Amino acid sequence: MIKPQALKKGDTIGIISPASPPNKENLKRSLSFLEETGLKFKLGKHIEREYGYLAGTDEERAEDVHTMFQDQEVKAIICACGGFGTARMASLLDYDLIEKNPKIFWGYSDITFLHTAIRQKTGLITFHGPMLSSDFGEEAGVLPLTKQYFQQLFENRMLTYDESLSPLEAMIEGNASGELVGGNLSLITSSVGTDFEIDTKGNLLLIEDIDEEPYAVDRMLNQLYMAGKLTDAAGILVADFHNCVPQKRKKSISLDEVLAHYIKLANKPALKGFKIGHCSPNISIPLGTHAEMNTYEKTVGIESGIL
Repeated sequence: MIKPQALKKGDTIGIISPASPPNKENLKRSLSFLEETGLKFKLGKHIEREYGYLAGTDEERAEDVHTMFQDQEVKAIICACGGFGTARMASLLDYDLIEKNPKIFWGYSDITFLHTAIRQKTGLITFHGPMLSSDFGEEAGVLPLTKQYFQQLFENRMLTYDESLSPLEAMIEGNASGELVGGNLSLITSSVGTDFEIDTKGNLLLIEDIDEEPYAVDRMLNQLYMAGKLTDAAGILVADFHNCVPQKRKKSISLDEVLAHYIKLANKPALKGFKIGHCSPNISIPLGTHAEMNTYEKTVGIESGIL
């Protein structure tokens, strides 16, 4: 486990787009958030490149990742947005370079694939949190709670998620502990069978997603179950599944029924209701740190992800 150094006022943030191109207006608006937080920034060379639904070719996006990790002035790397395509360039990354230059790496959604790859190849703790263009740059504004959890990057302190943040439901009672892993369900599932297949053994698995119908969530959870990823986990955290409702078929199993089916099959302590992912507020958390879940008290304690 490698923890990156905490930020301090005046530090420089590197901004990249490892997946799809960001909304330029939103990205511009989001920069004021960094300035208000006392941070400087520099943009990746290819951040505004457009190659279909990708922010440049695989090689260009990988180059921006390498450049920001190598740049000694850059103390943290924040993704502008998610979208599609991070998995395409995961095999192009120099993980030795990343391990030798550990620093904060922040994002979610499609960035889940890089969280998994970087953690498993280097041991570096990364951060599942709201991004600049897609979250902090929204015209409607950002909820104070979302901004508040960005501050964890400045201070080494334990995080506690309890019902003061959102209502939580125990799906299977019990206590569990382990490294907190996971993120977006679609990206977790797509890692199975690759060199970057997620390791859930003895870990707490977090899942969330957006715009996936119940049948698709069913298919993905079934694959994880058959691959042993659900039964290997010490416990499961079910976060926000935004707009995951039936659309193509009038008759459907509900999302809650799908989730309950696989949680029951896994038979591991599980809590549901975390406002983590494609939601507002979007609570940010470190991935790869030790966490402890207590379904009776409906709490999850998460070790700080920074030094």
